[in-house]
Amino acid sequence: MKKLIRSYIVPNSLLFQLLSRSLLVMAILLAVIGLFQYLFMREVTYSNRASSIRNQILSAPPDLWEEAVRSVESNIPGRFPVFFMPDTRISFIDAQGNFLDLPNDLADHQLGNTPQLTKEDYQKALSSKQKLTYKVVNQPDVGEQLVVLQPIGNKFHNTGLIQVSLSTKPLKDGLIRQLLIFMTLAFLALIAGMFALISVLRKTLEPLSNMTKTVEKINAGNLQERFPPEQGQVEIDRLAFSFNGMLERLETSFEAEKEAKEQMRRFVADASHELRTPLTSIHGFLEVLLRGAMNQPDKLDKSLRSMLTESERMKKLVQDLLLLAKLDRSPTINPEEGDVEVLIKEMEPQLRLLAGNRTVNLRLTAPARCWFDEDKLKQIILNLFHNAVQHTDANKGQINITLEPMNGGLELVVRDNGPGIGKEHLPHLFNRFYRSDPSRTRKYGGAGLGLAITKTIVELHGGLIRVESSPGEGSAFYVWIPVRPATANAIK
Repeated sequence: MKKLIRSYIVPNSLLFQLLSRSLLVMAILLAVIGLFQYLFMREVTYSNRASSIRNQILSAPPDLWEEAVRSVESNIPGRFPVFFMPDTRISFIDAQGNFLDLPNDLADHQLGNTPQLTKEDYQKALSSKQKLTYKVVNQPDVGEQLVVLQPIGNKFHNTGLIQVSLSTKPLKDGLIRQLLIFMTLAFLALIAGMFALISVLRKTLEPLSNMTKTVEKINAGNLQERFPPEQGQVEIDRLAFSFNGMLERLETSFEAEKEAKEQMRRFVADASHELRTPLTSIHGFLEVLLRGAMNQPDKLDKSLRSMLTESERMKKLVQDLLLLAKLDRSPTINPEEGDVEVLIKEMEPQLRLLAGNRTVNLRLTAPARCWFDEDKLKQIILNLFHNAVQHTDANKGQINITLEPMNGGLELVVRDNGPGIGKEHLPHLFNRFYRSDPSRTRKYGGAGLGLAITKTIVELHGGLIRVESSPGEGSAFYVWIPVRPATANAIK
């Protein structure tokens, strides 16, 4: 039993505090009830005893009391009223306040002196305006006494008072016995209440205990744990709802941080790899020159041209990296209203020069006005066009550029007749340093950053970019830009 109680009652625990405070409140309430019960029962007991004494006084005729008084005063035997309450003192007080003890055969003569009240008390009792029924007095020579006063006489005037006094000790002993019985029952009720409260509080606090266990699991690193949404308690349910929302945000943040770290790791590894390739080539050509190729014009020219190509490739890679870093650090554009059709027509000579012997078809629908950053939109077109050039045949390649209104914006489509892209590569095309054909893109100087830059710029315009491609059927890149900027944070 002790082990069971100790397992339930842990100091400073919520169960212990609720239990102890509840028992303390119950104990205080029972003590207050016991005190009021004692005071109330004392008044009732004194009042009942006084009423019983008064009834006995009134049961004797007034003439008999007067005869008893005259007999005592003249010391002549006479008739006395029979008083059936033992250990009581009977006295008579006349209208002038004179005090006279009357004999009582049932009284214990060791009781001591008869208590006397003040003349004011006696006068008030004799007065018809106020009748003093009983009074509790505590005098050093007689102790605490219950004094009952009853006027006697006829209906026209009172001739005196009959005073009956008795010790309150027997009455108090009975009251104390009742109080002890009540306190014993109250103590037993507290013990029973404690065991009942332990069971009730454990059941009430069970949802909180479940939350504690869940938090311990979460603390162990399991962020997938969730609190039960409905446990039958409004406060606990609200707390669980708030915690679940916080856990979801934390899990999302941790996953995002984990993904960001992984992307950074891949980014550094890919950037190092891309930079190492041209540096290795340049280093190799320099070694060839140092071994004597400098004195051979053909080899010297070939080496210098190769180093120039590799340096240009490295320069472009660094520029792309700087641009991505800038876009990540300060993702803003400067949109102005303009005509995309006019912009593409201005770029047409440059595009045909890049295409070489490839066929370039433009199908532009006028008007094509919207808000855009001219430099950034040019970069989108050049990146997509350069990507199409890389993946089409130099002589048989065909590149189509289409511009037309679409769903409250403009849709730019760059389509080629290249070898196409496998479905497994489509979800990753816009990732940094991703290349569906590494050997081909590296041959043409691509580092897998162009499409990532393009996607970032499109999103800054509030637009969307997607790709459709199948092996052997070419590829088509769709760029949709709204007529007006969709997000305020895209405007510098």
